[in-house]
Amino acid sequence: MSSHKEAPAISNDPVADNTDVYAFVSPDRPDTVTLIANFSPLEDPAGGPNFDEFGDDVLYEIHIDNNGDGLPDITYQFRFNTVNTIPSTFLYNVGTIESIDSKNWNRRQFATVTRVSNGGGKDGSSQVLGSDLPCPPCNIGPLSTPNYAALAEQAIHTLPGGCKLFTGQRAEGFYVDLGAIFDLADLRPFQNLHIGSSMPAAPGVNGTKAKNIQSIALQVPACDLTANGAAPTSVTDPNSTIGVYASASRQRSRMLEADGTSTNAGPFVQVSRLGNPLVNEVLIPISQKDLFNSQPPSGDKQFASNVSKPELAQLLPVLYPGAFPNLAALNASGKPRADLLAILLTGIPAGIVPGFQNVTGSGTVQADLLRLNMAIPPTTQSPSNLGLIGMDAAGFPNGRRVFDDVTTIELRALAGATYALVDKTYTPDAAAGAITQGLTSSNTDVSADNTVHYLPCFPYLGTPHGGYYNPGDNTPAPDLNATPLGGPDTGLGGSRHGTDTTKVIGGATLAGAAILAGATALRYQARPSTPAGPDTHSDDRATVAP
Repeated sequence: MSSHKEAPAISNDPVADNTDVYAFVSPDRPDTVTLIANFSPLEDPAGGPNFDEFGDDVLYEIHIDNNGDGLPDITYQFRFNTVNTIPSTFLYNVGTIESIDSKNWNRRQFATVTRVSNGGGKDGSSQVLGSDLPCPPCNIGPLSTPNYAALAEQAIHTLPGGCKLFTGQRAEGFYVDLGAIFDLADLRPFQNLHIGSSMPAAPGVNGTKAKNIQSIALQVPACDLTANGAAPTSVTDPNSTIGVYASASRQRSRMLEADGTSTNAGPFVQVSRLGNPLVNEVLIPISQKDLFNSQPPSGDKQFASNVSKPELAQLLPVLYPGAFPNLAALNASGKPRADLLAILLTGIPAGIVPGFQNVTGSGTVQADLLRLNMAIPPTTQSPSNLGLIGMDAAGFPNGRRVFDDVTTIELRALAGATYALVDKTYTPDAAAGAITQGLTSSNTDVSADNTVHYLPCFPYLGTPHGGYYNPGDNTPAPDLNATPLGGPDTGLGGSRHGTDTTKVIGGATLAGAAILAGATALRYQARPSTPAGPDTHSDDRATVAP
């Protein structure tokens, strides 16, 4: 989860398994957008002797749809090349890795990034933005990588046109109680209310605790992503909203040779894709999961029934008797979940939430895309991990920031908290607004339990856990007198652990539709944008296109 091992086929191919996608206006450079695609789920830090890496035989891509047809208008492609510089040793490194060009580092990986516009076809174009860009090593331990933050900073590359790129290991930023969700939705911290449970209520448990991830992070000027090439300034302008998804593809044929090598041939075939979190994970039935991963978002109409009548929404009133009577009635009515179709497949049109919209194009094409209205500035003071339903229009489902509690947001939506947006006669159950994973202290807690090391600057996900320490808690491996890349908190305002506030409408406590239906997105208009600060990573250490 959000898309970790979400389908049978991709579960056996971790280097191609797209686990999370993020798209947000950069809080420290608000004229840019940061796009992040993560791969290789649930990495254990002590992964030697063959530490995790990207696949040289995988085509990684981040796609941008800026006209609403569900097809990519801009694609950033990433390919990797791995070199053993000391082939006579079994070791990943033979001494301290003091820099990313250290002679002590044996297994090194390099990235090439290419920008393709309009599909790269007859009317399209393709530009190599950088080649042979060194990736950092994995965080091994105090003898091998004693100054890991410095190594990571060396792997931030400045590309043409004001872009930045980082490709390498990061701390897993997605937090979720995996054990509870997949134990028949025995959701902590209120498992005592489950029909089959005799356990007392207990705090949530982060299933991704102390895990790492392989991350592709790209920061680009917002004007590079719009259909008209102009900087987005108006929330209501259709050009301000983009749809984002990431994918991984493999060549159609693979031949295993007698000497232990393999040869790949043929056209590339998509084996993994991800837009909104949890769609394939929770909404798509197991018999269609591999098919979903192979399809372009433009064809997602074939999966729309799984969104308009989600299985988990049908189960909640059964699993928690008496807690969701209004949801049970909604389910029995057979009405399609127009709220979920808008949030996940078309974008939220104007007029639903005052002052907000993130529809791509005409809003008629159903496509699983992470939709970002780039004219909404980042929230730099007390951002809410509940995003839009927490009165913070800069967060999910308006794009997705690294600290957004997408599991809680989507569970509340599935439980009916957002249905009142499309049917004013519907009153969400009080339980819908009370659902939580129990992994945050409040809706302004942007550190979350066991994910305390987000960064306020690129690449935003924190220092990966070190293999030597392999922590049982979330304490990152120490950087031993090094200056951490950025800092320990997310957002320029840092973490604030205030009291979780909710709205009460019609007697129902709502952290979903009640907040959305109120004066939600108007707040962002009063929030000052933080001007872009000096670029601390402008010193090129890579080969980039002129």
